[in-house]
Amino acid sequence: VQLQASGGGLVQAGGSLRLSCAASGRTFEDSAVGWFRQAPGKEREFVASISRKSSGTYYADSVKARFTVSRDNAKNTVYLQMNSLKPEDTAVYYCAAGPMAAMRGPKAYNYWGQGTQVTVSS
Repeated sequence: VQLQASGGGLVQAGGSLRLSCAASGRTFEDSAVGWFRQAPGKEREFVASISRKSSGTYYADSVKARFTVSRDNAKNTVYLQMNSLKPEDTAVYYCAAGPMAAMRGPKAYNYWGQGTQVTVSS
């Protein structure tokens, strides 16, 4: 699976962004997809994930009720809708594919896209 994240940018606090993760490869529909982020000087952290057929979604406590993950398998795309953004959401956001959406550790994901920068100004 090859992944490409897009949709990042500069937004004011309280604003919204929608990230997209476009995938190619026959195994995309068989893969869970996770979103991770990494701020300067910090470790990569789990943000959200979605199971193969969207039956399960998982969120980090810090983004719960603000972010929504979804996927359109017909378009081979996973989305991360981010609302009520805060300056602490500033990071490079990555999407990754793996076997199980319930897994939150980066090492559980086998395929990674390049990141997209999200910057939230106060």
